[in-house]
Amino acid sequence: MTNAAMSISGRANARNAMLAGFLGWTLDAFDFFILTYVLTTIGAEFHRSMIDMTLTLTATLAMRPVGAFIFGLMADRYGRRLPLMIDVLFYSVIEVLSGFAPNFTVFLILRLLYGIGMGGEWGVGASLAMESVPAKWRGVLSGVLQEGYAVGNLLAAVAFWTIFPHWGWRAMFFLGGLPALLTLFIRARVKESEAWRATVKTRKSWGAYFRDVASNWKRFLYLVIFLSVMNFVSHGTQDLYPSFLQHDLHFSARATAIVSVVSMVGAIVGGVLVGLYSDRRGRRKAMVFAMLAGFVLIPLWIFAPRLISVGSVGGEVALVSGGALLMQFMVQGAWGVVPAHLNELSPGSLRGFFPGFAYQVGVLIGAAPSAPIEAALGRHFTLAQSMGMFAAIVFILGAIVTAAGPEAHSVSFGPSQ
Repeated sequence: MTNAAMSISGRANARNAMLAGFLGWTLDAFDFFILTYVLTTIGAEFHRSMIDMTLTLTATLAMRPVGAFIFGLMADRYGRRLPLMIDVLFYSVIEVLSGFAPNFTVFLILRLLYGIGMGGEWGVGASLAMESVPAKWRGVLSGVLQEGYAVGNLLAAVAFWTIFPHWGWRAMFFLGGLPALLTLFIRARVKESEAWRATVKTRKSWGAYFRDVASNWKRFLYLVIFLSVMNFVSHGTQDLYPSFLQHDLHFSARATAIVSVVSMVGAIVGGVLVGLYSDRRGRRKAMVFAMLAGFVLIPLWIFAPRLISVGSVGGEVALVSGGALLMQFMVQGAWGVVPAHLNELSPGSLRGFFPGFAYQVGVLIGAAPSAPIEAALGRHFTLAQSMGMFAAIVFILGAIVTAAGPEAHSVSFGPSQ
């Protein structure tokens, strides 16, 4: 094969790997966020309180490290493609079954199982994508990849707007079977990562592999702390936001969906632009800027309807939408840098396992308790006050932890670079 043909083939595979990672994360997030929009509706049908229902979110988030552990080990041992296909198929089936749940107990068990699938996708998909794209574009493409999460949220909002009013909450979960079709694309169009292929030649026994993991414990510990705070930032500003709109502001399903869609447009743009900025100025600087800006925006994001009188429902929706857009621009702007930053800080022979497992342990610590903490604070304050206080603390903490950590901007991932 000529150099030109190899170059074209390499670009095509990079594009397909990015698309597979992006769609996998998008559809994974879509399946997760469906629940945040219908939490109160399911609670009413199953005769459960808001506190009880937030446990279903916590159950999913708490099981994500299990999925990252299982599928991450598979990705380092057997390549990125096969584990990614198995994972997507698994979480799709569980999502459909959630729509058939006859009671709260069965629903909770299914959300626990779904968490395993959700936890497995990010690490495997991100390593496949980041190992396949050129290093000079890693930051901006990291932003594109990560904002599959925001696109998934946006699609869930659209489903809530269009499907829920006519067919109810169960039909929304049935849509969650669609990601299974992605496995056909991965099997037909995505090639294995060259960076992973290079490690096959020096593959070690499982004992030696885990010794490598143990020898990097300091880096792993830092990444867990970093990702715990980052998950506090994202889930603290997202998971109960639809409930805030419906209960505190008395927004309809349509108004809630509009605000959510607008906020996710801001998230997508923020992820890409801050990711691009990180390619030019560095990963840490970009993330610290976004989190400090998010801190400044808290009054507009959560308290604007109480501080500014607009005189009409439409005006209030527009005001809230503007605050939500700017907030998620900053939150997901910071998160857009994470896939590149995390993979760059991970040892090459452990890149299937290390980023995903660190990420999902961070989810367990930072994301799983966010909604219950805010809901519990809501017993003593308004939901707006509890969310605002929580966000202020985690934005400042996130900026400090990020600034204090290491960086490996644009490090080579091996022969593909």
